[in-house]
Amino acid sequence: MGTVTEIRRYPVKSMLGEALPSVMVTHAGVSGDRTHAVLDRSGAIGSAKHPRKWDKLLSCRSRVADGGVEVELPGRAPLTAGDPELDAGLSELLGRPVTVSASAPADSALERAVPEYEGGLPDLVRATASVDGTGEKITVGRVSPGTFFDFGRVHLVTTSSLARLRAVCPSGDFDARRFRPNLVVDTGEEPAFAEDGWQGRRLRVGKALFRVLVPTPRCVVPTLSHDELKADPDIMRVIAREHRVPVFDLGRLACFGVYLDVLEPGPVRLGDSITVQD
Repeated sequence: MGTVTEIRRYPVKSMLGEALPSVMVTHAGVSGDRTHAVLDRSGAIGSAKHPRKWDKLLSCRSRVADGGVEVELPGRAPLTAGDPELDAGLSELLGRPVTVSASAPADSALERAVPEYEGGLPDLVRATASVDGTGEKITVGRVSPGTFFDFGRVHLVTTSSLARLRAVCPSGDFDARRFRPNLVVDTGEEPAFAEDGWQGRRLRVGKALFRVLVPTPRCVVPTLSHDELKADPDIMRVIAREHRVPVFDLGRLACFGVYLDVLEPGPVRLGDSITVQD
């Protein structure tokens, strides 16, 4: 069916992460993934889904180091999560007081900019949008209880679907990193978006077993600058045109990749085979 060609994790939500040769998958997801987030005094969780407030987080890199989490701010030496100097540096970068937290407050808010393209947001959610202090039209939701995950614990994208997007828009920069996956799977000659048909099925990846939950609705984040990847506003317009699919009872949304839940923990390594099971 395919093989694992990239493994990635993002210890601090909305920061750049790290590529790995192997990782342990637990019931909580990829070990070390999204264990921390940046919070401001309003109770908002730092997410580049609201670029006017948080896009500078994508200029920071996080990694797991010596049992903790290390953050590298632009042009600065790495600092450890919990170090007041890190909070001070992030506050300076973002222009307001923030802290790095390892626990998600029960009442924390996840703000999302309202996309202009069709299928970028369920109609019922779009109707709740309001303009905040940045002048951005946003909606406000929550993360998965007790975590910093938006929904699924593991996110997977396929090379076949990436190839389709590159074929229909050769000028677009469809680098897998824009979509912040945990797993990139080389699906060879499989058709584009074959992963849509995996919903509800089990997926064996290395020693770990997953259940495929749902296609991943996309936000503005893939269009933003990531490390050396430049901003590309056409990314989501192409996906909205090529791949709007039903998601639960939310209507047809612009999706790329699939969310997974973990059924059986285990190690996953580069080159591991994947099989879809009924």
